Amino acid sequence: MIDGPSSLQSPQGHHNSSPKVRRGIGLALCERLLTEDDQIHLCLACRNMQRAKAARISLLSLHPAADISILQVNLGSLKSVCQAATEVKQRYRQVDFLYLNAGIMPNPCINLKVFLSGLFSRKVIHMFTTGEGLLTQKDQITDDGLQEVFETNVFGHFVLIRAIEPLLCHVDSPSQLIWTSSSNARKSAFSLLDYQHIQGQESYSSSKYATDLLSVALNRHFNQQGLYSSVVCPGLVMTNLTYGIMPSLLWMFIMPIMWLIRIFTNSFTITPYNGAEALLWLFRQKPELLDPLLKYHSCTSGLGNNYVESRKMNLEEESSELFYQKLLELEKQTLKKLSESEEEYK
Repeated sequence: MIDGPSSLQSPQGHHNSSPKVRRGIGLALCERLLTEDDQIHLCLACRNMQRAKAARISLLSLHPAADISILQVNLGSLKSVCQAATEVKQRYRQVDFLYLNAGIMPNPCINLKVFLSGLFSRKVIHMFTTGEGLLTQKDQITDDGLQEVFETNVFGHFVLIRAIEPLLCHVDSPSQLIWTSSSNARKSAFSLLDYQHIQGQESYSSSKYATDLLSVALNRHFNQQGLYSSVVCPGLVMTNLTYGIMPSLLWMFIMPIMWLIRIFTNSFTITPYNGAEALLWLFRQKPELLDPLLKYHSCTSGLGNNYVESRKMNLEEESSELFYQKLLELEKQTLKKLSESEEEYK
C-alpha cells in the first residue's frame, strides 16, 4: 500500500450463512476493483482466515499479478480491532479507501403472517426491499459488554477508523470511507437513548441507520483533514446473510417471484456483482465533490443493466453529531476497560 492506490476491504463479519452460498458483496467488490485497476494494493480484512485465504487464491487466479494481502480482525472484539489497527499502521503509510462492509444479523426470525399477507399485496416490493415488520433478531452481548450487532456493524468500525486516523487523513491526497448500509436502515428502528438497541428486536435496522448518522458526522469532523465518508445501499442481494433468513426450500419458492418483481423495481440487484455497483462507482469519484447527505444505491434494471442512483438520507445532522459524541465517550470507556483488563492479565 506504499507506492500506489490502496484499499482496505473491511470484513463481512459472521453472517447467518447457508453452506451452499460462499460469495458475497465483499468478494464481488474485490473482483471488480481489481478489474478496474489491478495496480492497487488490496488488503482483505477478515474474521475467518480460512475463507480469507480462499478468497485471496480466487482473486489471484483472475489477477495473478495483483498485490493482495490479508488481515485478521473481528469487528465484534475491541481487542481484535486494536491489534489489527496496530498491524495496519506497521504495514502501510496511507490507506486511500476503507470499505466498511461488516454486517451481521444473528438469529433472524420471520413473521410468517406478515410475510404471507404481504406476498400477495401491493406492499410486496416494499416488504422485500426494507424487511419492515417482517424481520426480528435476537441479539447477544459480546465479551466487551456491548450488543453484538452494534459492536460488529458500527462501533468496531468506528474504533478502527479512529485507530488508523493518521493513515486516512491526508489533505493533499484524500481518503474515502465507504459504508455498506441498507434499505433496512430505518429511522423508526433507532433511538439515541438506546443506540445499542438493547430493548428492541430490530438491531440490524438500528445499526444500519447508525452507520448513516455516523457517516454524516465523520464528514463534518474530518473533511478538512482530507477524509471523506459515503454511504451505499447494495439493494436486495442474495448473500449468506439473506439466505440465512429463511429455509432453503422457501427460497426455492420465492426466487422466481423475486425475479419477476425485478422487472418492476430497480432495487432488486439480486447478485453480489450487481450489489457492488455503487461501491465501485465511488472508487471512481472525487470524494470532495460528493454530497455527504446522499446515500448511493446500486440499481439494476429489468433488463439487467446496472447503474447508481443517489437519494437523500432521512436523518438530522444534529442527531448525527449527538450520536458521534456518544460514540466518543463509549470509546473512551471501553478502551480504558480493555487496557485495565490487559494489565490485570499481565
